[in-house]
Amino acid sequence: MAKVIEFFAPKRVLLFLAALVVAHHYYASVGTQVALSSDLQKQVHELTAQVEQLHQEQGMPATVLNRYRKSIGYIYGVYQVGFANQRPALRRRVSGTGFIVGDGLVATNHHLAEPWYGDSEAEALIHRGAVTRLESLVIFFPGSPKPVNLSHALVSTTSDLAILRAEKSSVVPSLPVLPLARAVGYPGQLVTVIGYPMGIAGMVAKSPTGVYERLAYRHKDIRAASALAELSLIRPSVTYGHLGDVVGDKIVYDATTAPGGSGGPVFNANGEVIGVNFAYMAGFSGATFGVSVESLRLLLEEAHKMTLRTPSTGISNVVAVPLHSASTRHQN
Repeated sequence: MAKVIEFFAPKRVLLFLAALVVAHHYYASVGTQVALSSDLQKQVHELTAQVEQLHQEQGMPATVLNRYRKSIGYIYGVYQVGFANQRPALRRRVSGTGFIVGDGLVATNHHLAEPWYGDSEAEALIHRGAVTRLESLVIFFPGSPKPVNLSHALVSTTSDLAILRAEKSSVVPSLPVLPLARAVGYPGQLVTVIGYPMGIAGMVAKSPTGVYERLAYRHKDIRAASALAELSLIRPSVTYGHLGDVVGDKIVYDATTAPGGSGGPVFNANGEVIGVNFAYMAGFSGATFGVSVESLRLLLEEAHKMTLRTPSTGISNVVAVPLHSASTRHQN
């Protein structure tokens, strides 16, 4: 009997080892499949997130326009520069964009709050002792038949920014405040710019045929803006592109604009304001400029404290094209 046991023992060991090998290959295969399945699920989740982000980014221009359209208004004003006891040496219109950033507070550009800022002809007169006067400055909000007066300019001394106060009306309190981003973000992100490029002319051009024929030759007249407002045709335009660079308090992007778009909000892909549109480089559509949200936030804090500065006649060297109708300056 002992011999029989000795004879079968090696066989049993071999069978046991073979079973171990088979089991090892089986469970290794199962483990590999589980690992592959886990990796595949991870890739699917990542791709799904990327698709959702892409879908959100592509839909952002329409989203922010529908959500904040009524809080982004068309600014129109008239100013003069002249000498005491004489007819004004200069009298011009100015137009642009502004948006709600607080209780009755409107963010825009310095060169809209004080239109002689950046106007070379006005600056030459000021150097000779001329004084400036803002005859009127109003804002038309979409959906409102009447304009709202703007006053109490708080202007930045370091960038093309201003905070204006909208006159009390039944319209302004119902307008949503645009959200400000914590920071500008990174170059390469998608941006959306909303404003009124070409001012009244741009709105008349996209109005119904009958309205266009009636107002086409009055596109610089405030009466044309009033007529558009009564017909609910104060409608901003939207463009989008990519953030190209961030240099100090200046942001650069390729979303196109034109005179009249100055003062408009620049949104990121989350629908938050990252800057205020203020200029573009002539001859190159890839360089539109905005003042960063950090600078806007600092000025807004001052406005909330009501520490209003005395409006200045600040003169600076402008190397880009201001987006207002009063004056354009090309880069040398």
